[in-house]
Order: sequence, then structure tokens, then C-alpha cells
Amino acid sequence: MRRACALASLLAVSAAPIGAQGDGISGRPLQNTETLHYSIEWRLITAGDAQMKLTPVDGAATPTWRATVHLESAGLVSKLYKLNDNYAVRFEDPFCSMDSSLDAQEGKKHHDTKVLYDRAHQSATYVERDVLKNTTIANKQIQVPSCVADVITGLYKLRSMHLEPGQSTQIPTSDGKKSAMVRIEAQEREEIKNRLGNFKTIRYEAYLFNGVIYSKKASMQLWLTDDARRLPVQIRARMAFPIGNITLELEKEEH
Repeated sequence: MRRACALASLLAVSAAPIGAQGDGISGRPLQNTETLHYSIEWRLITAGDAQMKLTPVDGAATPTWRATVHLESAGLVSKLYKLNDNYAVRFEDPFCSMDSSLDAQEGKKHHDTKVLYDRAHQSATYVERDVLKNTTIANKQIQVPSCVADVITGLYKLRSMHLEPGQSTQIPTSDGKKSAMVRIEAQEREEIKNRLGNFKTIRYEAYLFNGVIYSKKASMQLWLTDDARRLPVQIRARMAFPIGNITLELEKEEH
């Protein structure tokens, strides 16, 4: 299980809708604080844990939030490939990423990655360093739209909308190395059962892989509750062999 696969499983994107469906915006306000805990399953075993937290940034000139994601391998997977990743992003209204950082300890590697999104100059600056060797691995700048979502900001944006099955949308999104219009589709209503109970959900698919943002051949689906909370109760990345499916299942919600 690699960092791009795991992080990509905790995302979705949306923006101006396309097709005859209205604007799809529910006006759902962001929670002041929210922490979601997930178990990560790989090949029918518990592979690790994930935590996603949202908090407002005090004193900002415009409404601003900070979202963090912590990923940690567990059990047999941790013995095969230890993973301890910490991702953070700041974004401002209306869901425009400002900067992000990733501290990734994976196997014998320890990398630090920072991305700065400059809305005024419509650019993203990407810097990745090898912490152990104290060297710069990559340093590049690309052009992006003035309001672009990273993978986590996009998830909160999607949760503010309510696309019905059969509707779709696309947005500009970037990981700092690449920028693309990413399509997301609302597919089916499904009932999901997990340790927290039964949830009525809508299944979405985000087209991020296969050269759009990530080069790997894969697909990504997520299930949001079909209510005002719009909780992501299940997220699944279907990767090619030998990785296979990676599934995140909501285990706990805190406010």
C-alpha cells in the first residue's frame, strides 16, 4: 500500500456541475470541528487506521479551515511495509486550497512535501525533500486555476453539494505536480452496513486515476450518507494487481 493510493482514497472533488441538474449546492455549512476515524482494509485484513480532522483557522481575514489526515499501517501490513503519513492542508472559502504539507514515513524512506497554491499568480509550487539524506528530490511550479482543490479540500466541497444519481460535475484539481479537470459522478443509492450501523448513502465515482491526476490504473468510489451530514462512511480504491482493493470504513465520528 503506497502513500498515493491511501491518500487518494480519502478524497473526492466537485465544482460547477454539468448537465441538466441544477447547481447541486445544498448550502451545508462546514462543521466548526469534526474528526472522522476509519479502519483501512486490504485483502480482507485490517491494514491500518486513518483519521481526518477539520478545524477552523482563527484570525484569518476570510473563512479558512485546516484539514489534517493521519494514516498509519497496522498488523501484518505494518511488518511488511510500515507507513506513518501526516497530511495537512489549509483552504479558504469557496473551497480553494492555499497550501499543503505531507510528512511521509514509508518503509525505509522519509520524505517531506510542501505545496503552495498562489491564487493571484495562478500557480502551484511543489517541493519534495528526502529528510534522511537532506536532499531535494523535486522542485517545480505549474499553472493552475485561481481556485483549485487538493484531494482533501475536494472532499469537503463534495459534502457541501447534493448530486443525485445520474448527475455529474467536474472541477480543476491539483496535487502540486499536475492539474486537471476531474469528473465525478453520482451513481446509485445504496445501503451500507458497518460497525456504526446502517446508512442510506449515494455512491460516487471520482475519475482521478489512469493519467488524470494519478498515473496508476485504478478507480475510486465513495459512499456519502444521503442526508444533511453527508458523511463519507466508506471509500474504496480499486487498484490493479498486485495491490487490489483498499477500503476505508468509518468507525467513529467526533465533534
